[in-house]
Amino acid sequence: MAKSSKQERIKRLEKHLQMENPILAGVVTSFQKLDRIARSLGLIDADDSYATQVSWWPVVSVLGTFSAGKSTFLNQYVGQEIQRTGNQAVDDKFTVLCYGAAESSSALPGLALDSDPRFPFYQISRDIENVATGEGRRVDSYLQLKTCRSEALQGKIFIDSPGFDADQQRNSTLLIIDHIIDLSDLVLVFFDSRHPEPGAMADTLTHLVSSTINRADATKFLYVLNQIDNTAREDNPEEVVAAWQRALAQHGLTAGRFYRIYARHSNLEGVDEQVRKRLERIRDEDLADIEARIRQVEVERAYRIVGVLEKTARHIETVQLPLLAAARKHWRRATFWLSNAVFGLLLILLGWYTVSADYWDGFTFTPLANLNTTTQIAVAAALTLLVVVIYHQLRRVAGKLTLAKLERDSAFGEERQAILRAFKYNLKAWWRSVGNANPRGWGRRKQRQLNKVLAEADAFVQSLNDRYAHPSGEGMEPGRKGKRKARPEPVAAGEEPSAGKEPSASKEPSASKEPSADKGPSATAEPVK
Repeated sequence: MAKSSKQERIKRLEKHLQMENPILAGVVTSFQKLDRIARSLGLIDADDSYATQVSWWPVVSVLGTFSAGKSTFLNQYVGQEIQRTGNQAVDDKFTVLCYGAAESSSALPGLALDSDPRFPFYQISRDIENVATGEGRRVDSYLQLKTCRSEALQGKIFIDSPGFDADQQRNSTLLIIDHIIDLSDLVLVFFDSRHPEPGAMADTLTHLVSSTINRADATKFLYVLNQIDNTAREDNPEEVVAAWQRALAQHGLTAGRFYRIYARHSNLEGVDEQVRKRLERIRDEDLADIEARIRQVEVERAYRIVGVLEKTARHIETVQLPLLAAARKHWRRATFWLSNAVFGLLLILLGWYTVSADYWDGFTFTPLANLNTTTQIAVAAALTLLVVVIYHQLRRVAGKLTLAKLERDSAFGEERQAILRAFKYNLKAWWRSVGNANPRGWGRRKQRQLNKVLAEADAFVQSLNDRYAHPSGEGMEPGRKGKRKARPEPVAAGEEPSAGKEPSASKEPSASKEPSADKGPSATAEPVK
């Protein structure tokens, strides 16, 4: 059978990662193992893959309110005027910025992101369609891809959001924002220091603060108070920061740090020299810290992807399988009660008929007893077949009733589509006993396969630790990063080492070998060679 275009893209991704980061290439293989388990359970379609639901590039997203200086910050970081800026909302699309090999920058439609699994918005149109009918085909009005030849973008993807005002956003826009937050390695949340009265932005703060502070990955959120130069004449940046801290404390953010920045090209004319130098020092220190975190996202990307692999495997085991088992249990009960009701009624009718027809003679069904053996067997077989057919029809009806209940149940949330798909898959297995508590496709073999994927996730984390961390420092040459000391040849017990003999170099590969440089995805050429 010919491979689908999605499978071909995953193969190209795996080939590229073999050169860029072999550990992540192994993670792709583990995702494919997880795909086979999920397909056998009916949780995903035959052409779906968990590997396409994760961004394989380091992702930095920039969110915030209108006129908070998000685009100005990105232009400054990239070194080009790639995004329009202004005091009002100047862009109503989510913009993905990535490295491009062409001399001039270019803007590509949202289709370029929706159709490429290397980018974080692969098939986002389908998700948009699920929450807003008819909007999926308008993906170009939500997304755009911009490329430019800037070293700052090499090996990373930046996402610039339009000004965020939750009161006025449609469900599809909120879906994209949540999607961005989930897949990002670093989230910069911008606030405008010129507007320290956050009461009008209650919903914005709820979505960007209240719903994020309790996440397991809350440390990836940096809260940036931008355009702090507007406090120059009053020289009160601490008061402005305090006002915002009080506002965010009302939404649960009681710890953490505000990064205070403004554009480097701002000259602060007419401001006292001491005030100007103090603000520049604050700005430069905080900008340096932000840029250091941005440089760190490549390492965080690798851990994030391995974390997604483990999280997905455990989610199947601890959430989706129990939900499916509960659905099958409900189906079994519905079949039991429906069968009892129907067959009980049939027995009552049969008893009434035999008594009323005076066929009851010494507890013997006389017409059947008078038949020859062959005919009795044929009649019994026909009755058995009729009972089986009736039972399977009742089982089918019970399954449809259970499915209708699942569709009405609001407790599933994001699991709804996967559980409904998997339960329909179970309904098709007419040969499988409804009394079997395990969902279709699940058993000891699949449990072992899932455990193997979880073990591989742990091994990937250990491999990443070996690459980036050496707590003991043993085996490392002082002053030479990633270079192991030469190990002496082993000496037998009681034997003196040979005088003047140089120790041979260890044949073990360096566990801290740095990954090769990643030029990042390019919209003008395939990164996979």
